[in-house]
Amino acid sequence: MGVYVHVPFCERVCPYCDFAVVGVRALAYEREARYVDALLAELDARRARFAGRRLASLYLGGGTPSLLTPESVDRIRAAVFAAFPPGTPEVTLEMNPGTLERERLPGFHASGVNRVSVGVQSFTDATLKRLGRAHGADEARKTLDAARGVGFAVLSIDLIFAAPGQRVADVERDLAEALAFAPEHVSAYELTVEPGTPFALANGRGQLDRADEAEVVAMMGAIEERLAAAGLPRYEIGSYARPGREAVHNRRYWERRPVLGLGVAAVSSDPPAPSAPHGTRRSNPRDLETWQAMALGGGLDAVAAVESLAPAVARGEAAFLALRTAAGLDAALFAGEFGAPPRAFWGPAIADLADRGLLEESGSGDLWLTPHGRRLADAVFQYFV
Repeated sequence: MGVYVHVPFCERVCPYCDFAVVGVRALAYEREARYVDALLAELDARRARFAGRRLASLYLGGGTPSLLTPESVDRIRAAVFAAFPPGTPEVTLEMNPGTLERERLPGFHASGVNRVSVGVQSFTDATLKRLGRAHGADEARKTLDAARGVGFAVLSIDLIFAAPGQRVADVERDLAEALAFAPEHVSAYELTVEPGTPFALANGRGQLDRADEAEVVAMMGAIEERLAAAGLPRYEIGSYARPGREAVHNRRYWERRPVLGLGVAAVSSDPPAPSAPHGTRRSNPRDLETWQAMALGGGLDAVAAVESLAPAVARGEAAFLALRTAAGLDAALFAGEFGAPPRAFWGPAIADLADRGLLEESGSGDLWLTPHGRRLADAVFQYFV
């Protein structure tokens, strides 16, 4: 099993972000301690559903979990390790570049974090400013240098491409700078304009300078080619890693494995049970005060949204999540869960997508996206959901 911990606090809310986050200039000790207390109360209330499972990964995401003190991170890690027998789990902390977080790196390392995912996004100050980020390029460089100096086993760098005003040459410069730090993992995300965000409002007024389709395709090609040449092949649409350094936690989602989600807006994927053979999804409230009060009061199940996955929903998710990966959809594993291979459910769609060069199919029925299909992945996925 995996455990995801959502930490909603951010120094600044980025204009493209639609996550459940709260802007704070500085995270007061009392507020931090109360949030961690609520996390551990939720852990105690939810752990029974995952009883007997070994801990494979712990992921602290957000938000900006590096705004927590190393002492709070250690409290969370120790409680999760006590709840579930750990082997040698991957313990990831997301962090933003900054002086405060950089100074805390030795403490995070001592608290048991063995993988840091640094939200660099770009090494160009103009791009960072357009993205509304709180850090500059030099802060990113200093933070990556410091992370390397502390000795984390895995360094992951997050980049955004197709940002406002960004062109192919800018993306290539970002890749060159990222590779100079010899990361074990890189995540490269195309900017998505989410409804209701400041970017969506600006885009609707024609005020967002966005790359055209041809430029975005060129950016995708440059990212995959440059990272593969540096020894980081793509293993998922936006994820690249040195062999053996793929994200253990993130793969759980694509493989639909159990994850206990803790915190405001966190989502749990409960293990299959006789009453829910394809698992159950539990989604926490997005309002911080509502979640916190219910977690501390022991009544969180009363407000969590619960969905026992129907066979059709589970089949669709199994298909499109597997297709996100370089390995693709294994027809035999799919048939083992759902009683028949993918063609039994989507035969005409698979044939059409293959004819259009978006999907490939092996003789045994395995499926994977073509390079052209990856560029149009969302259009392909809609055939399966």
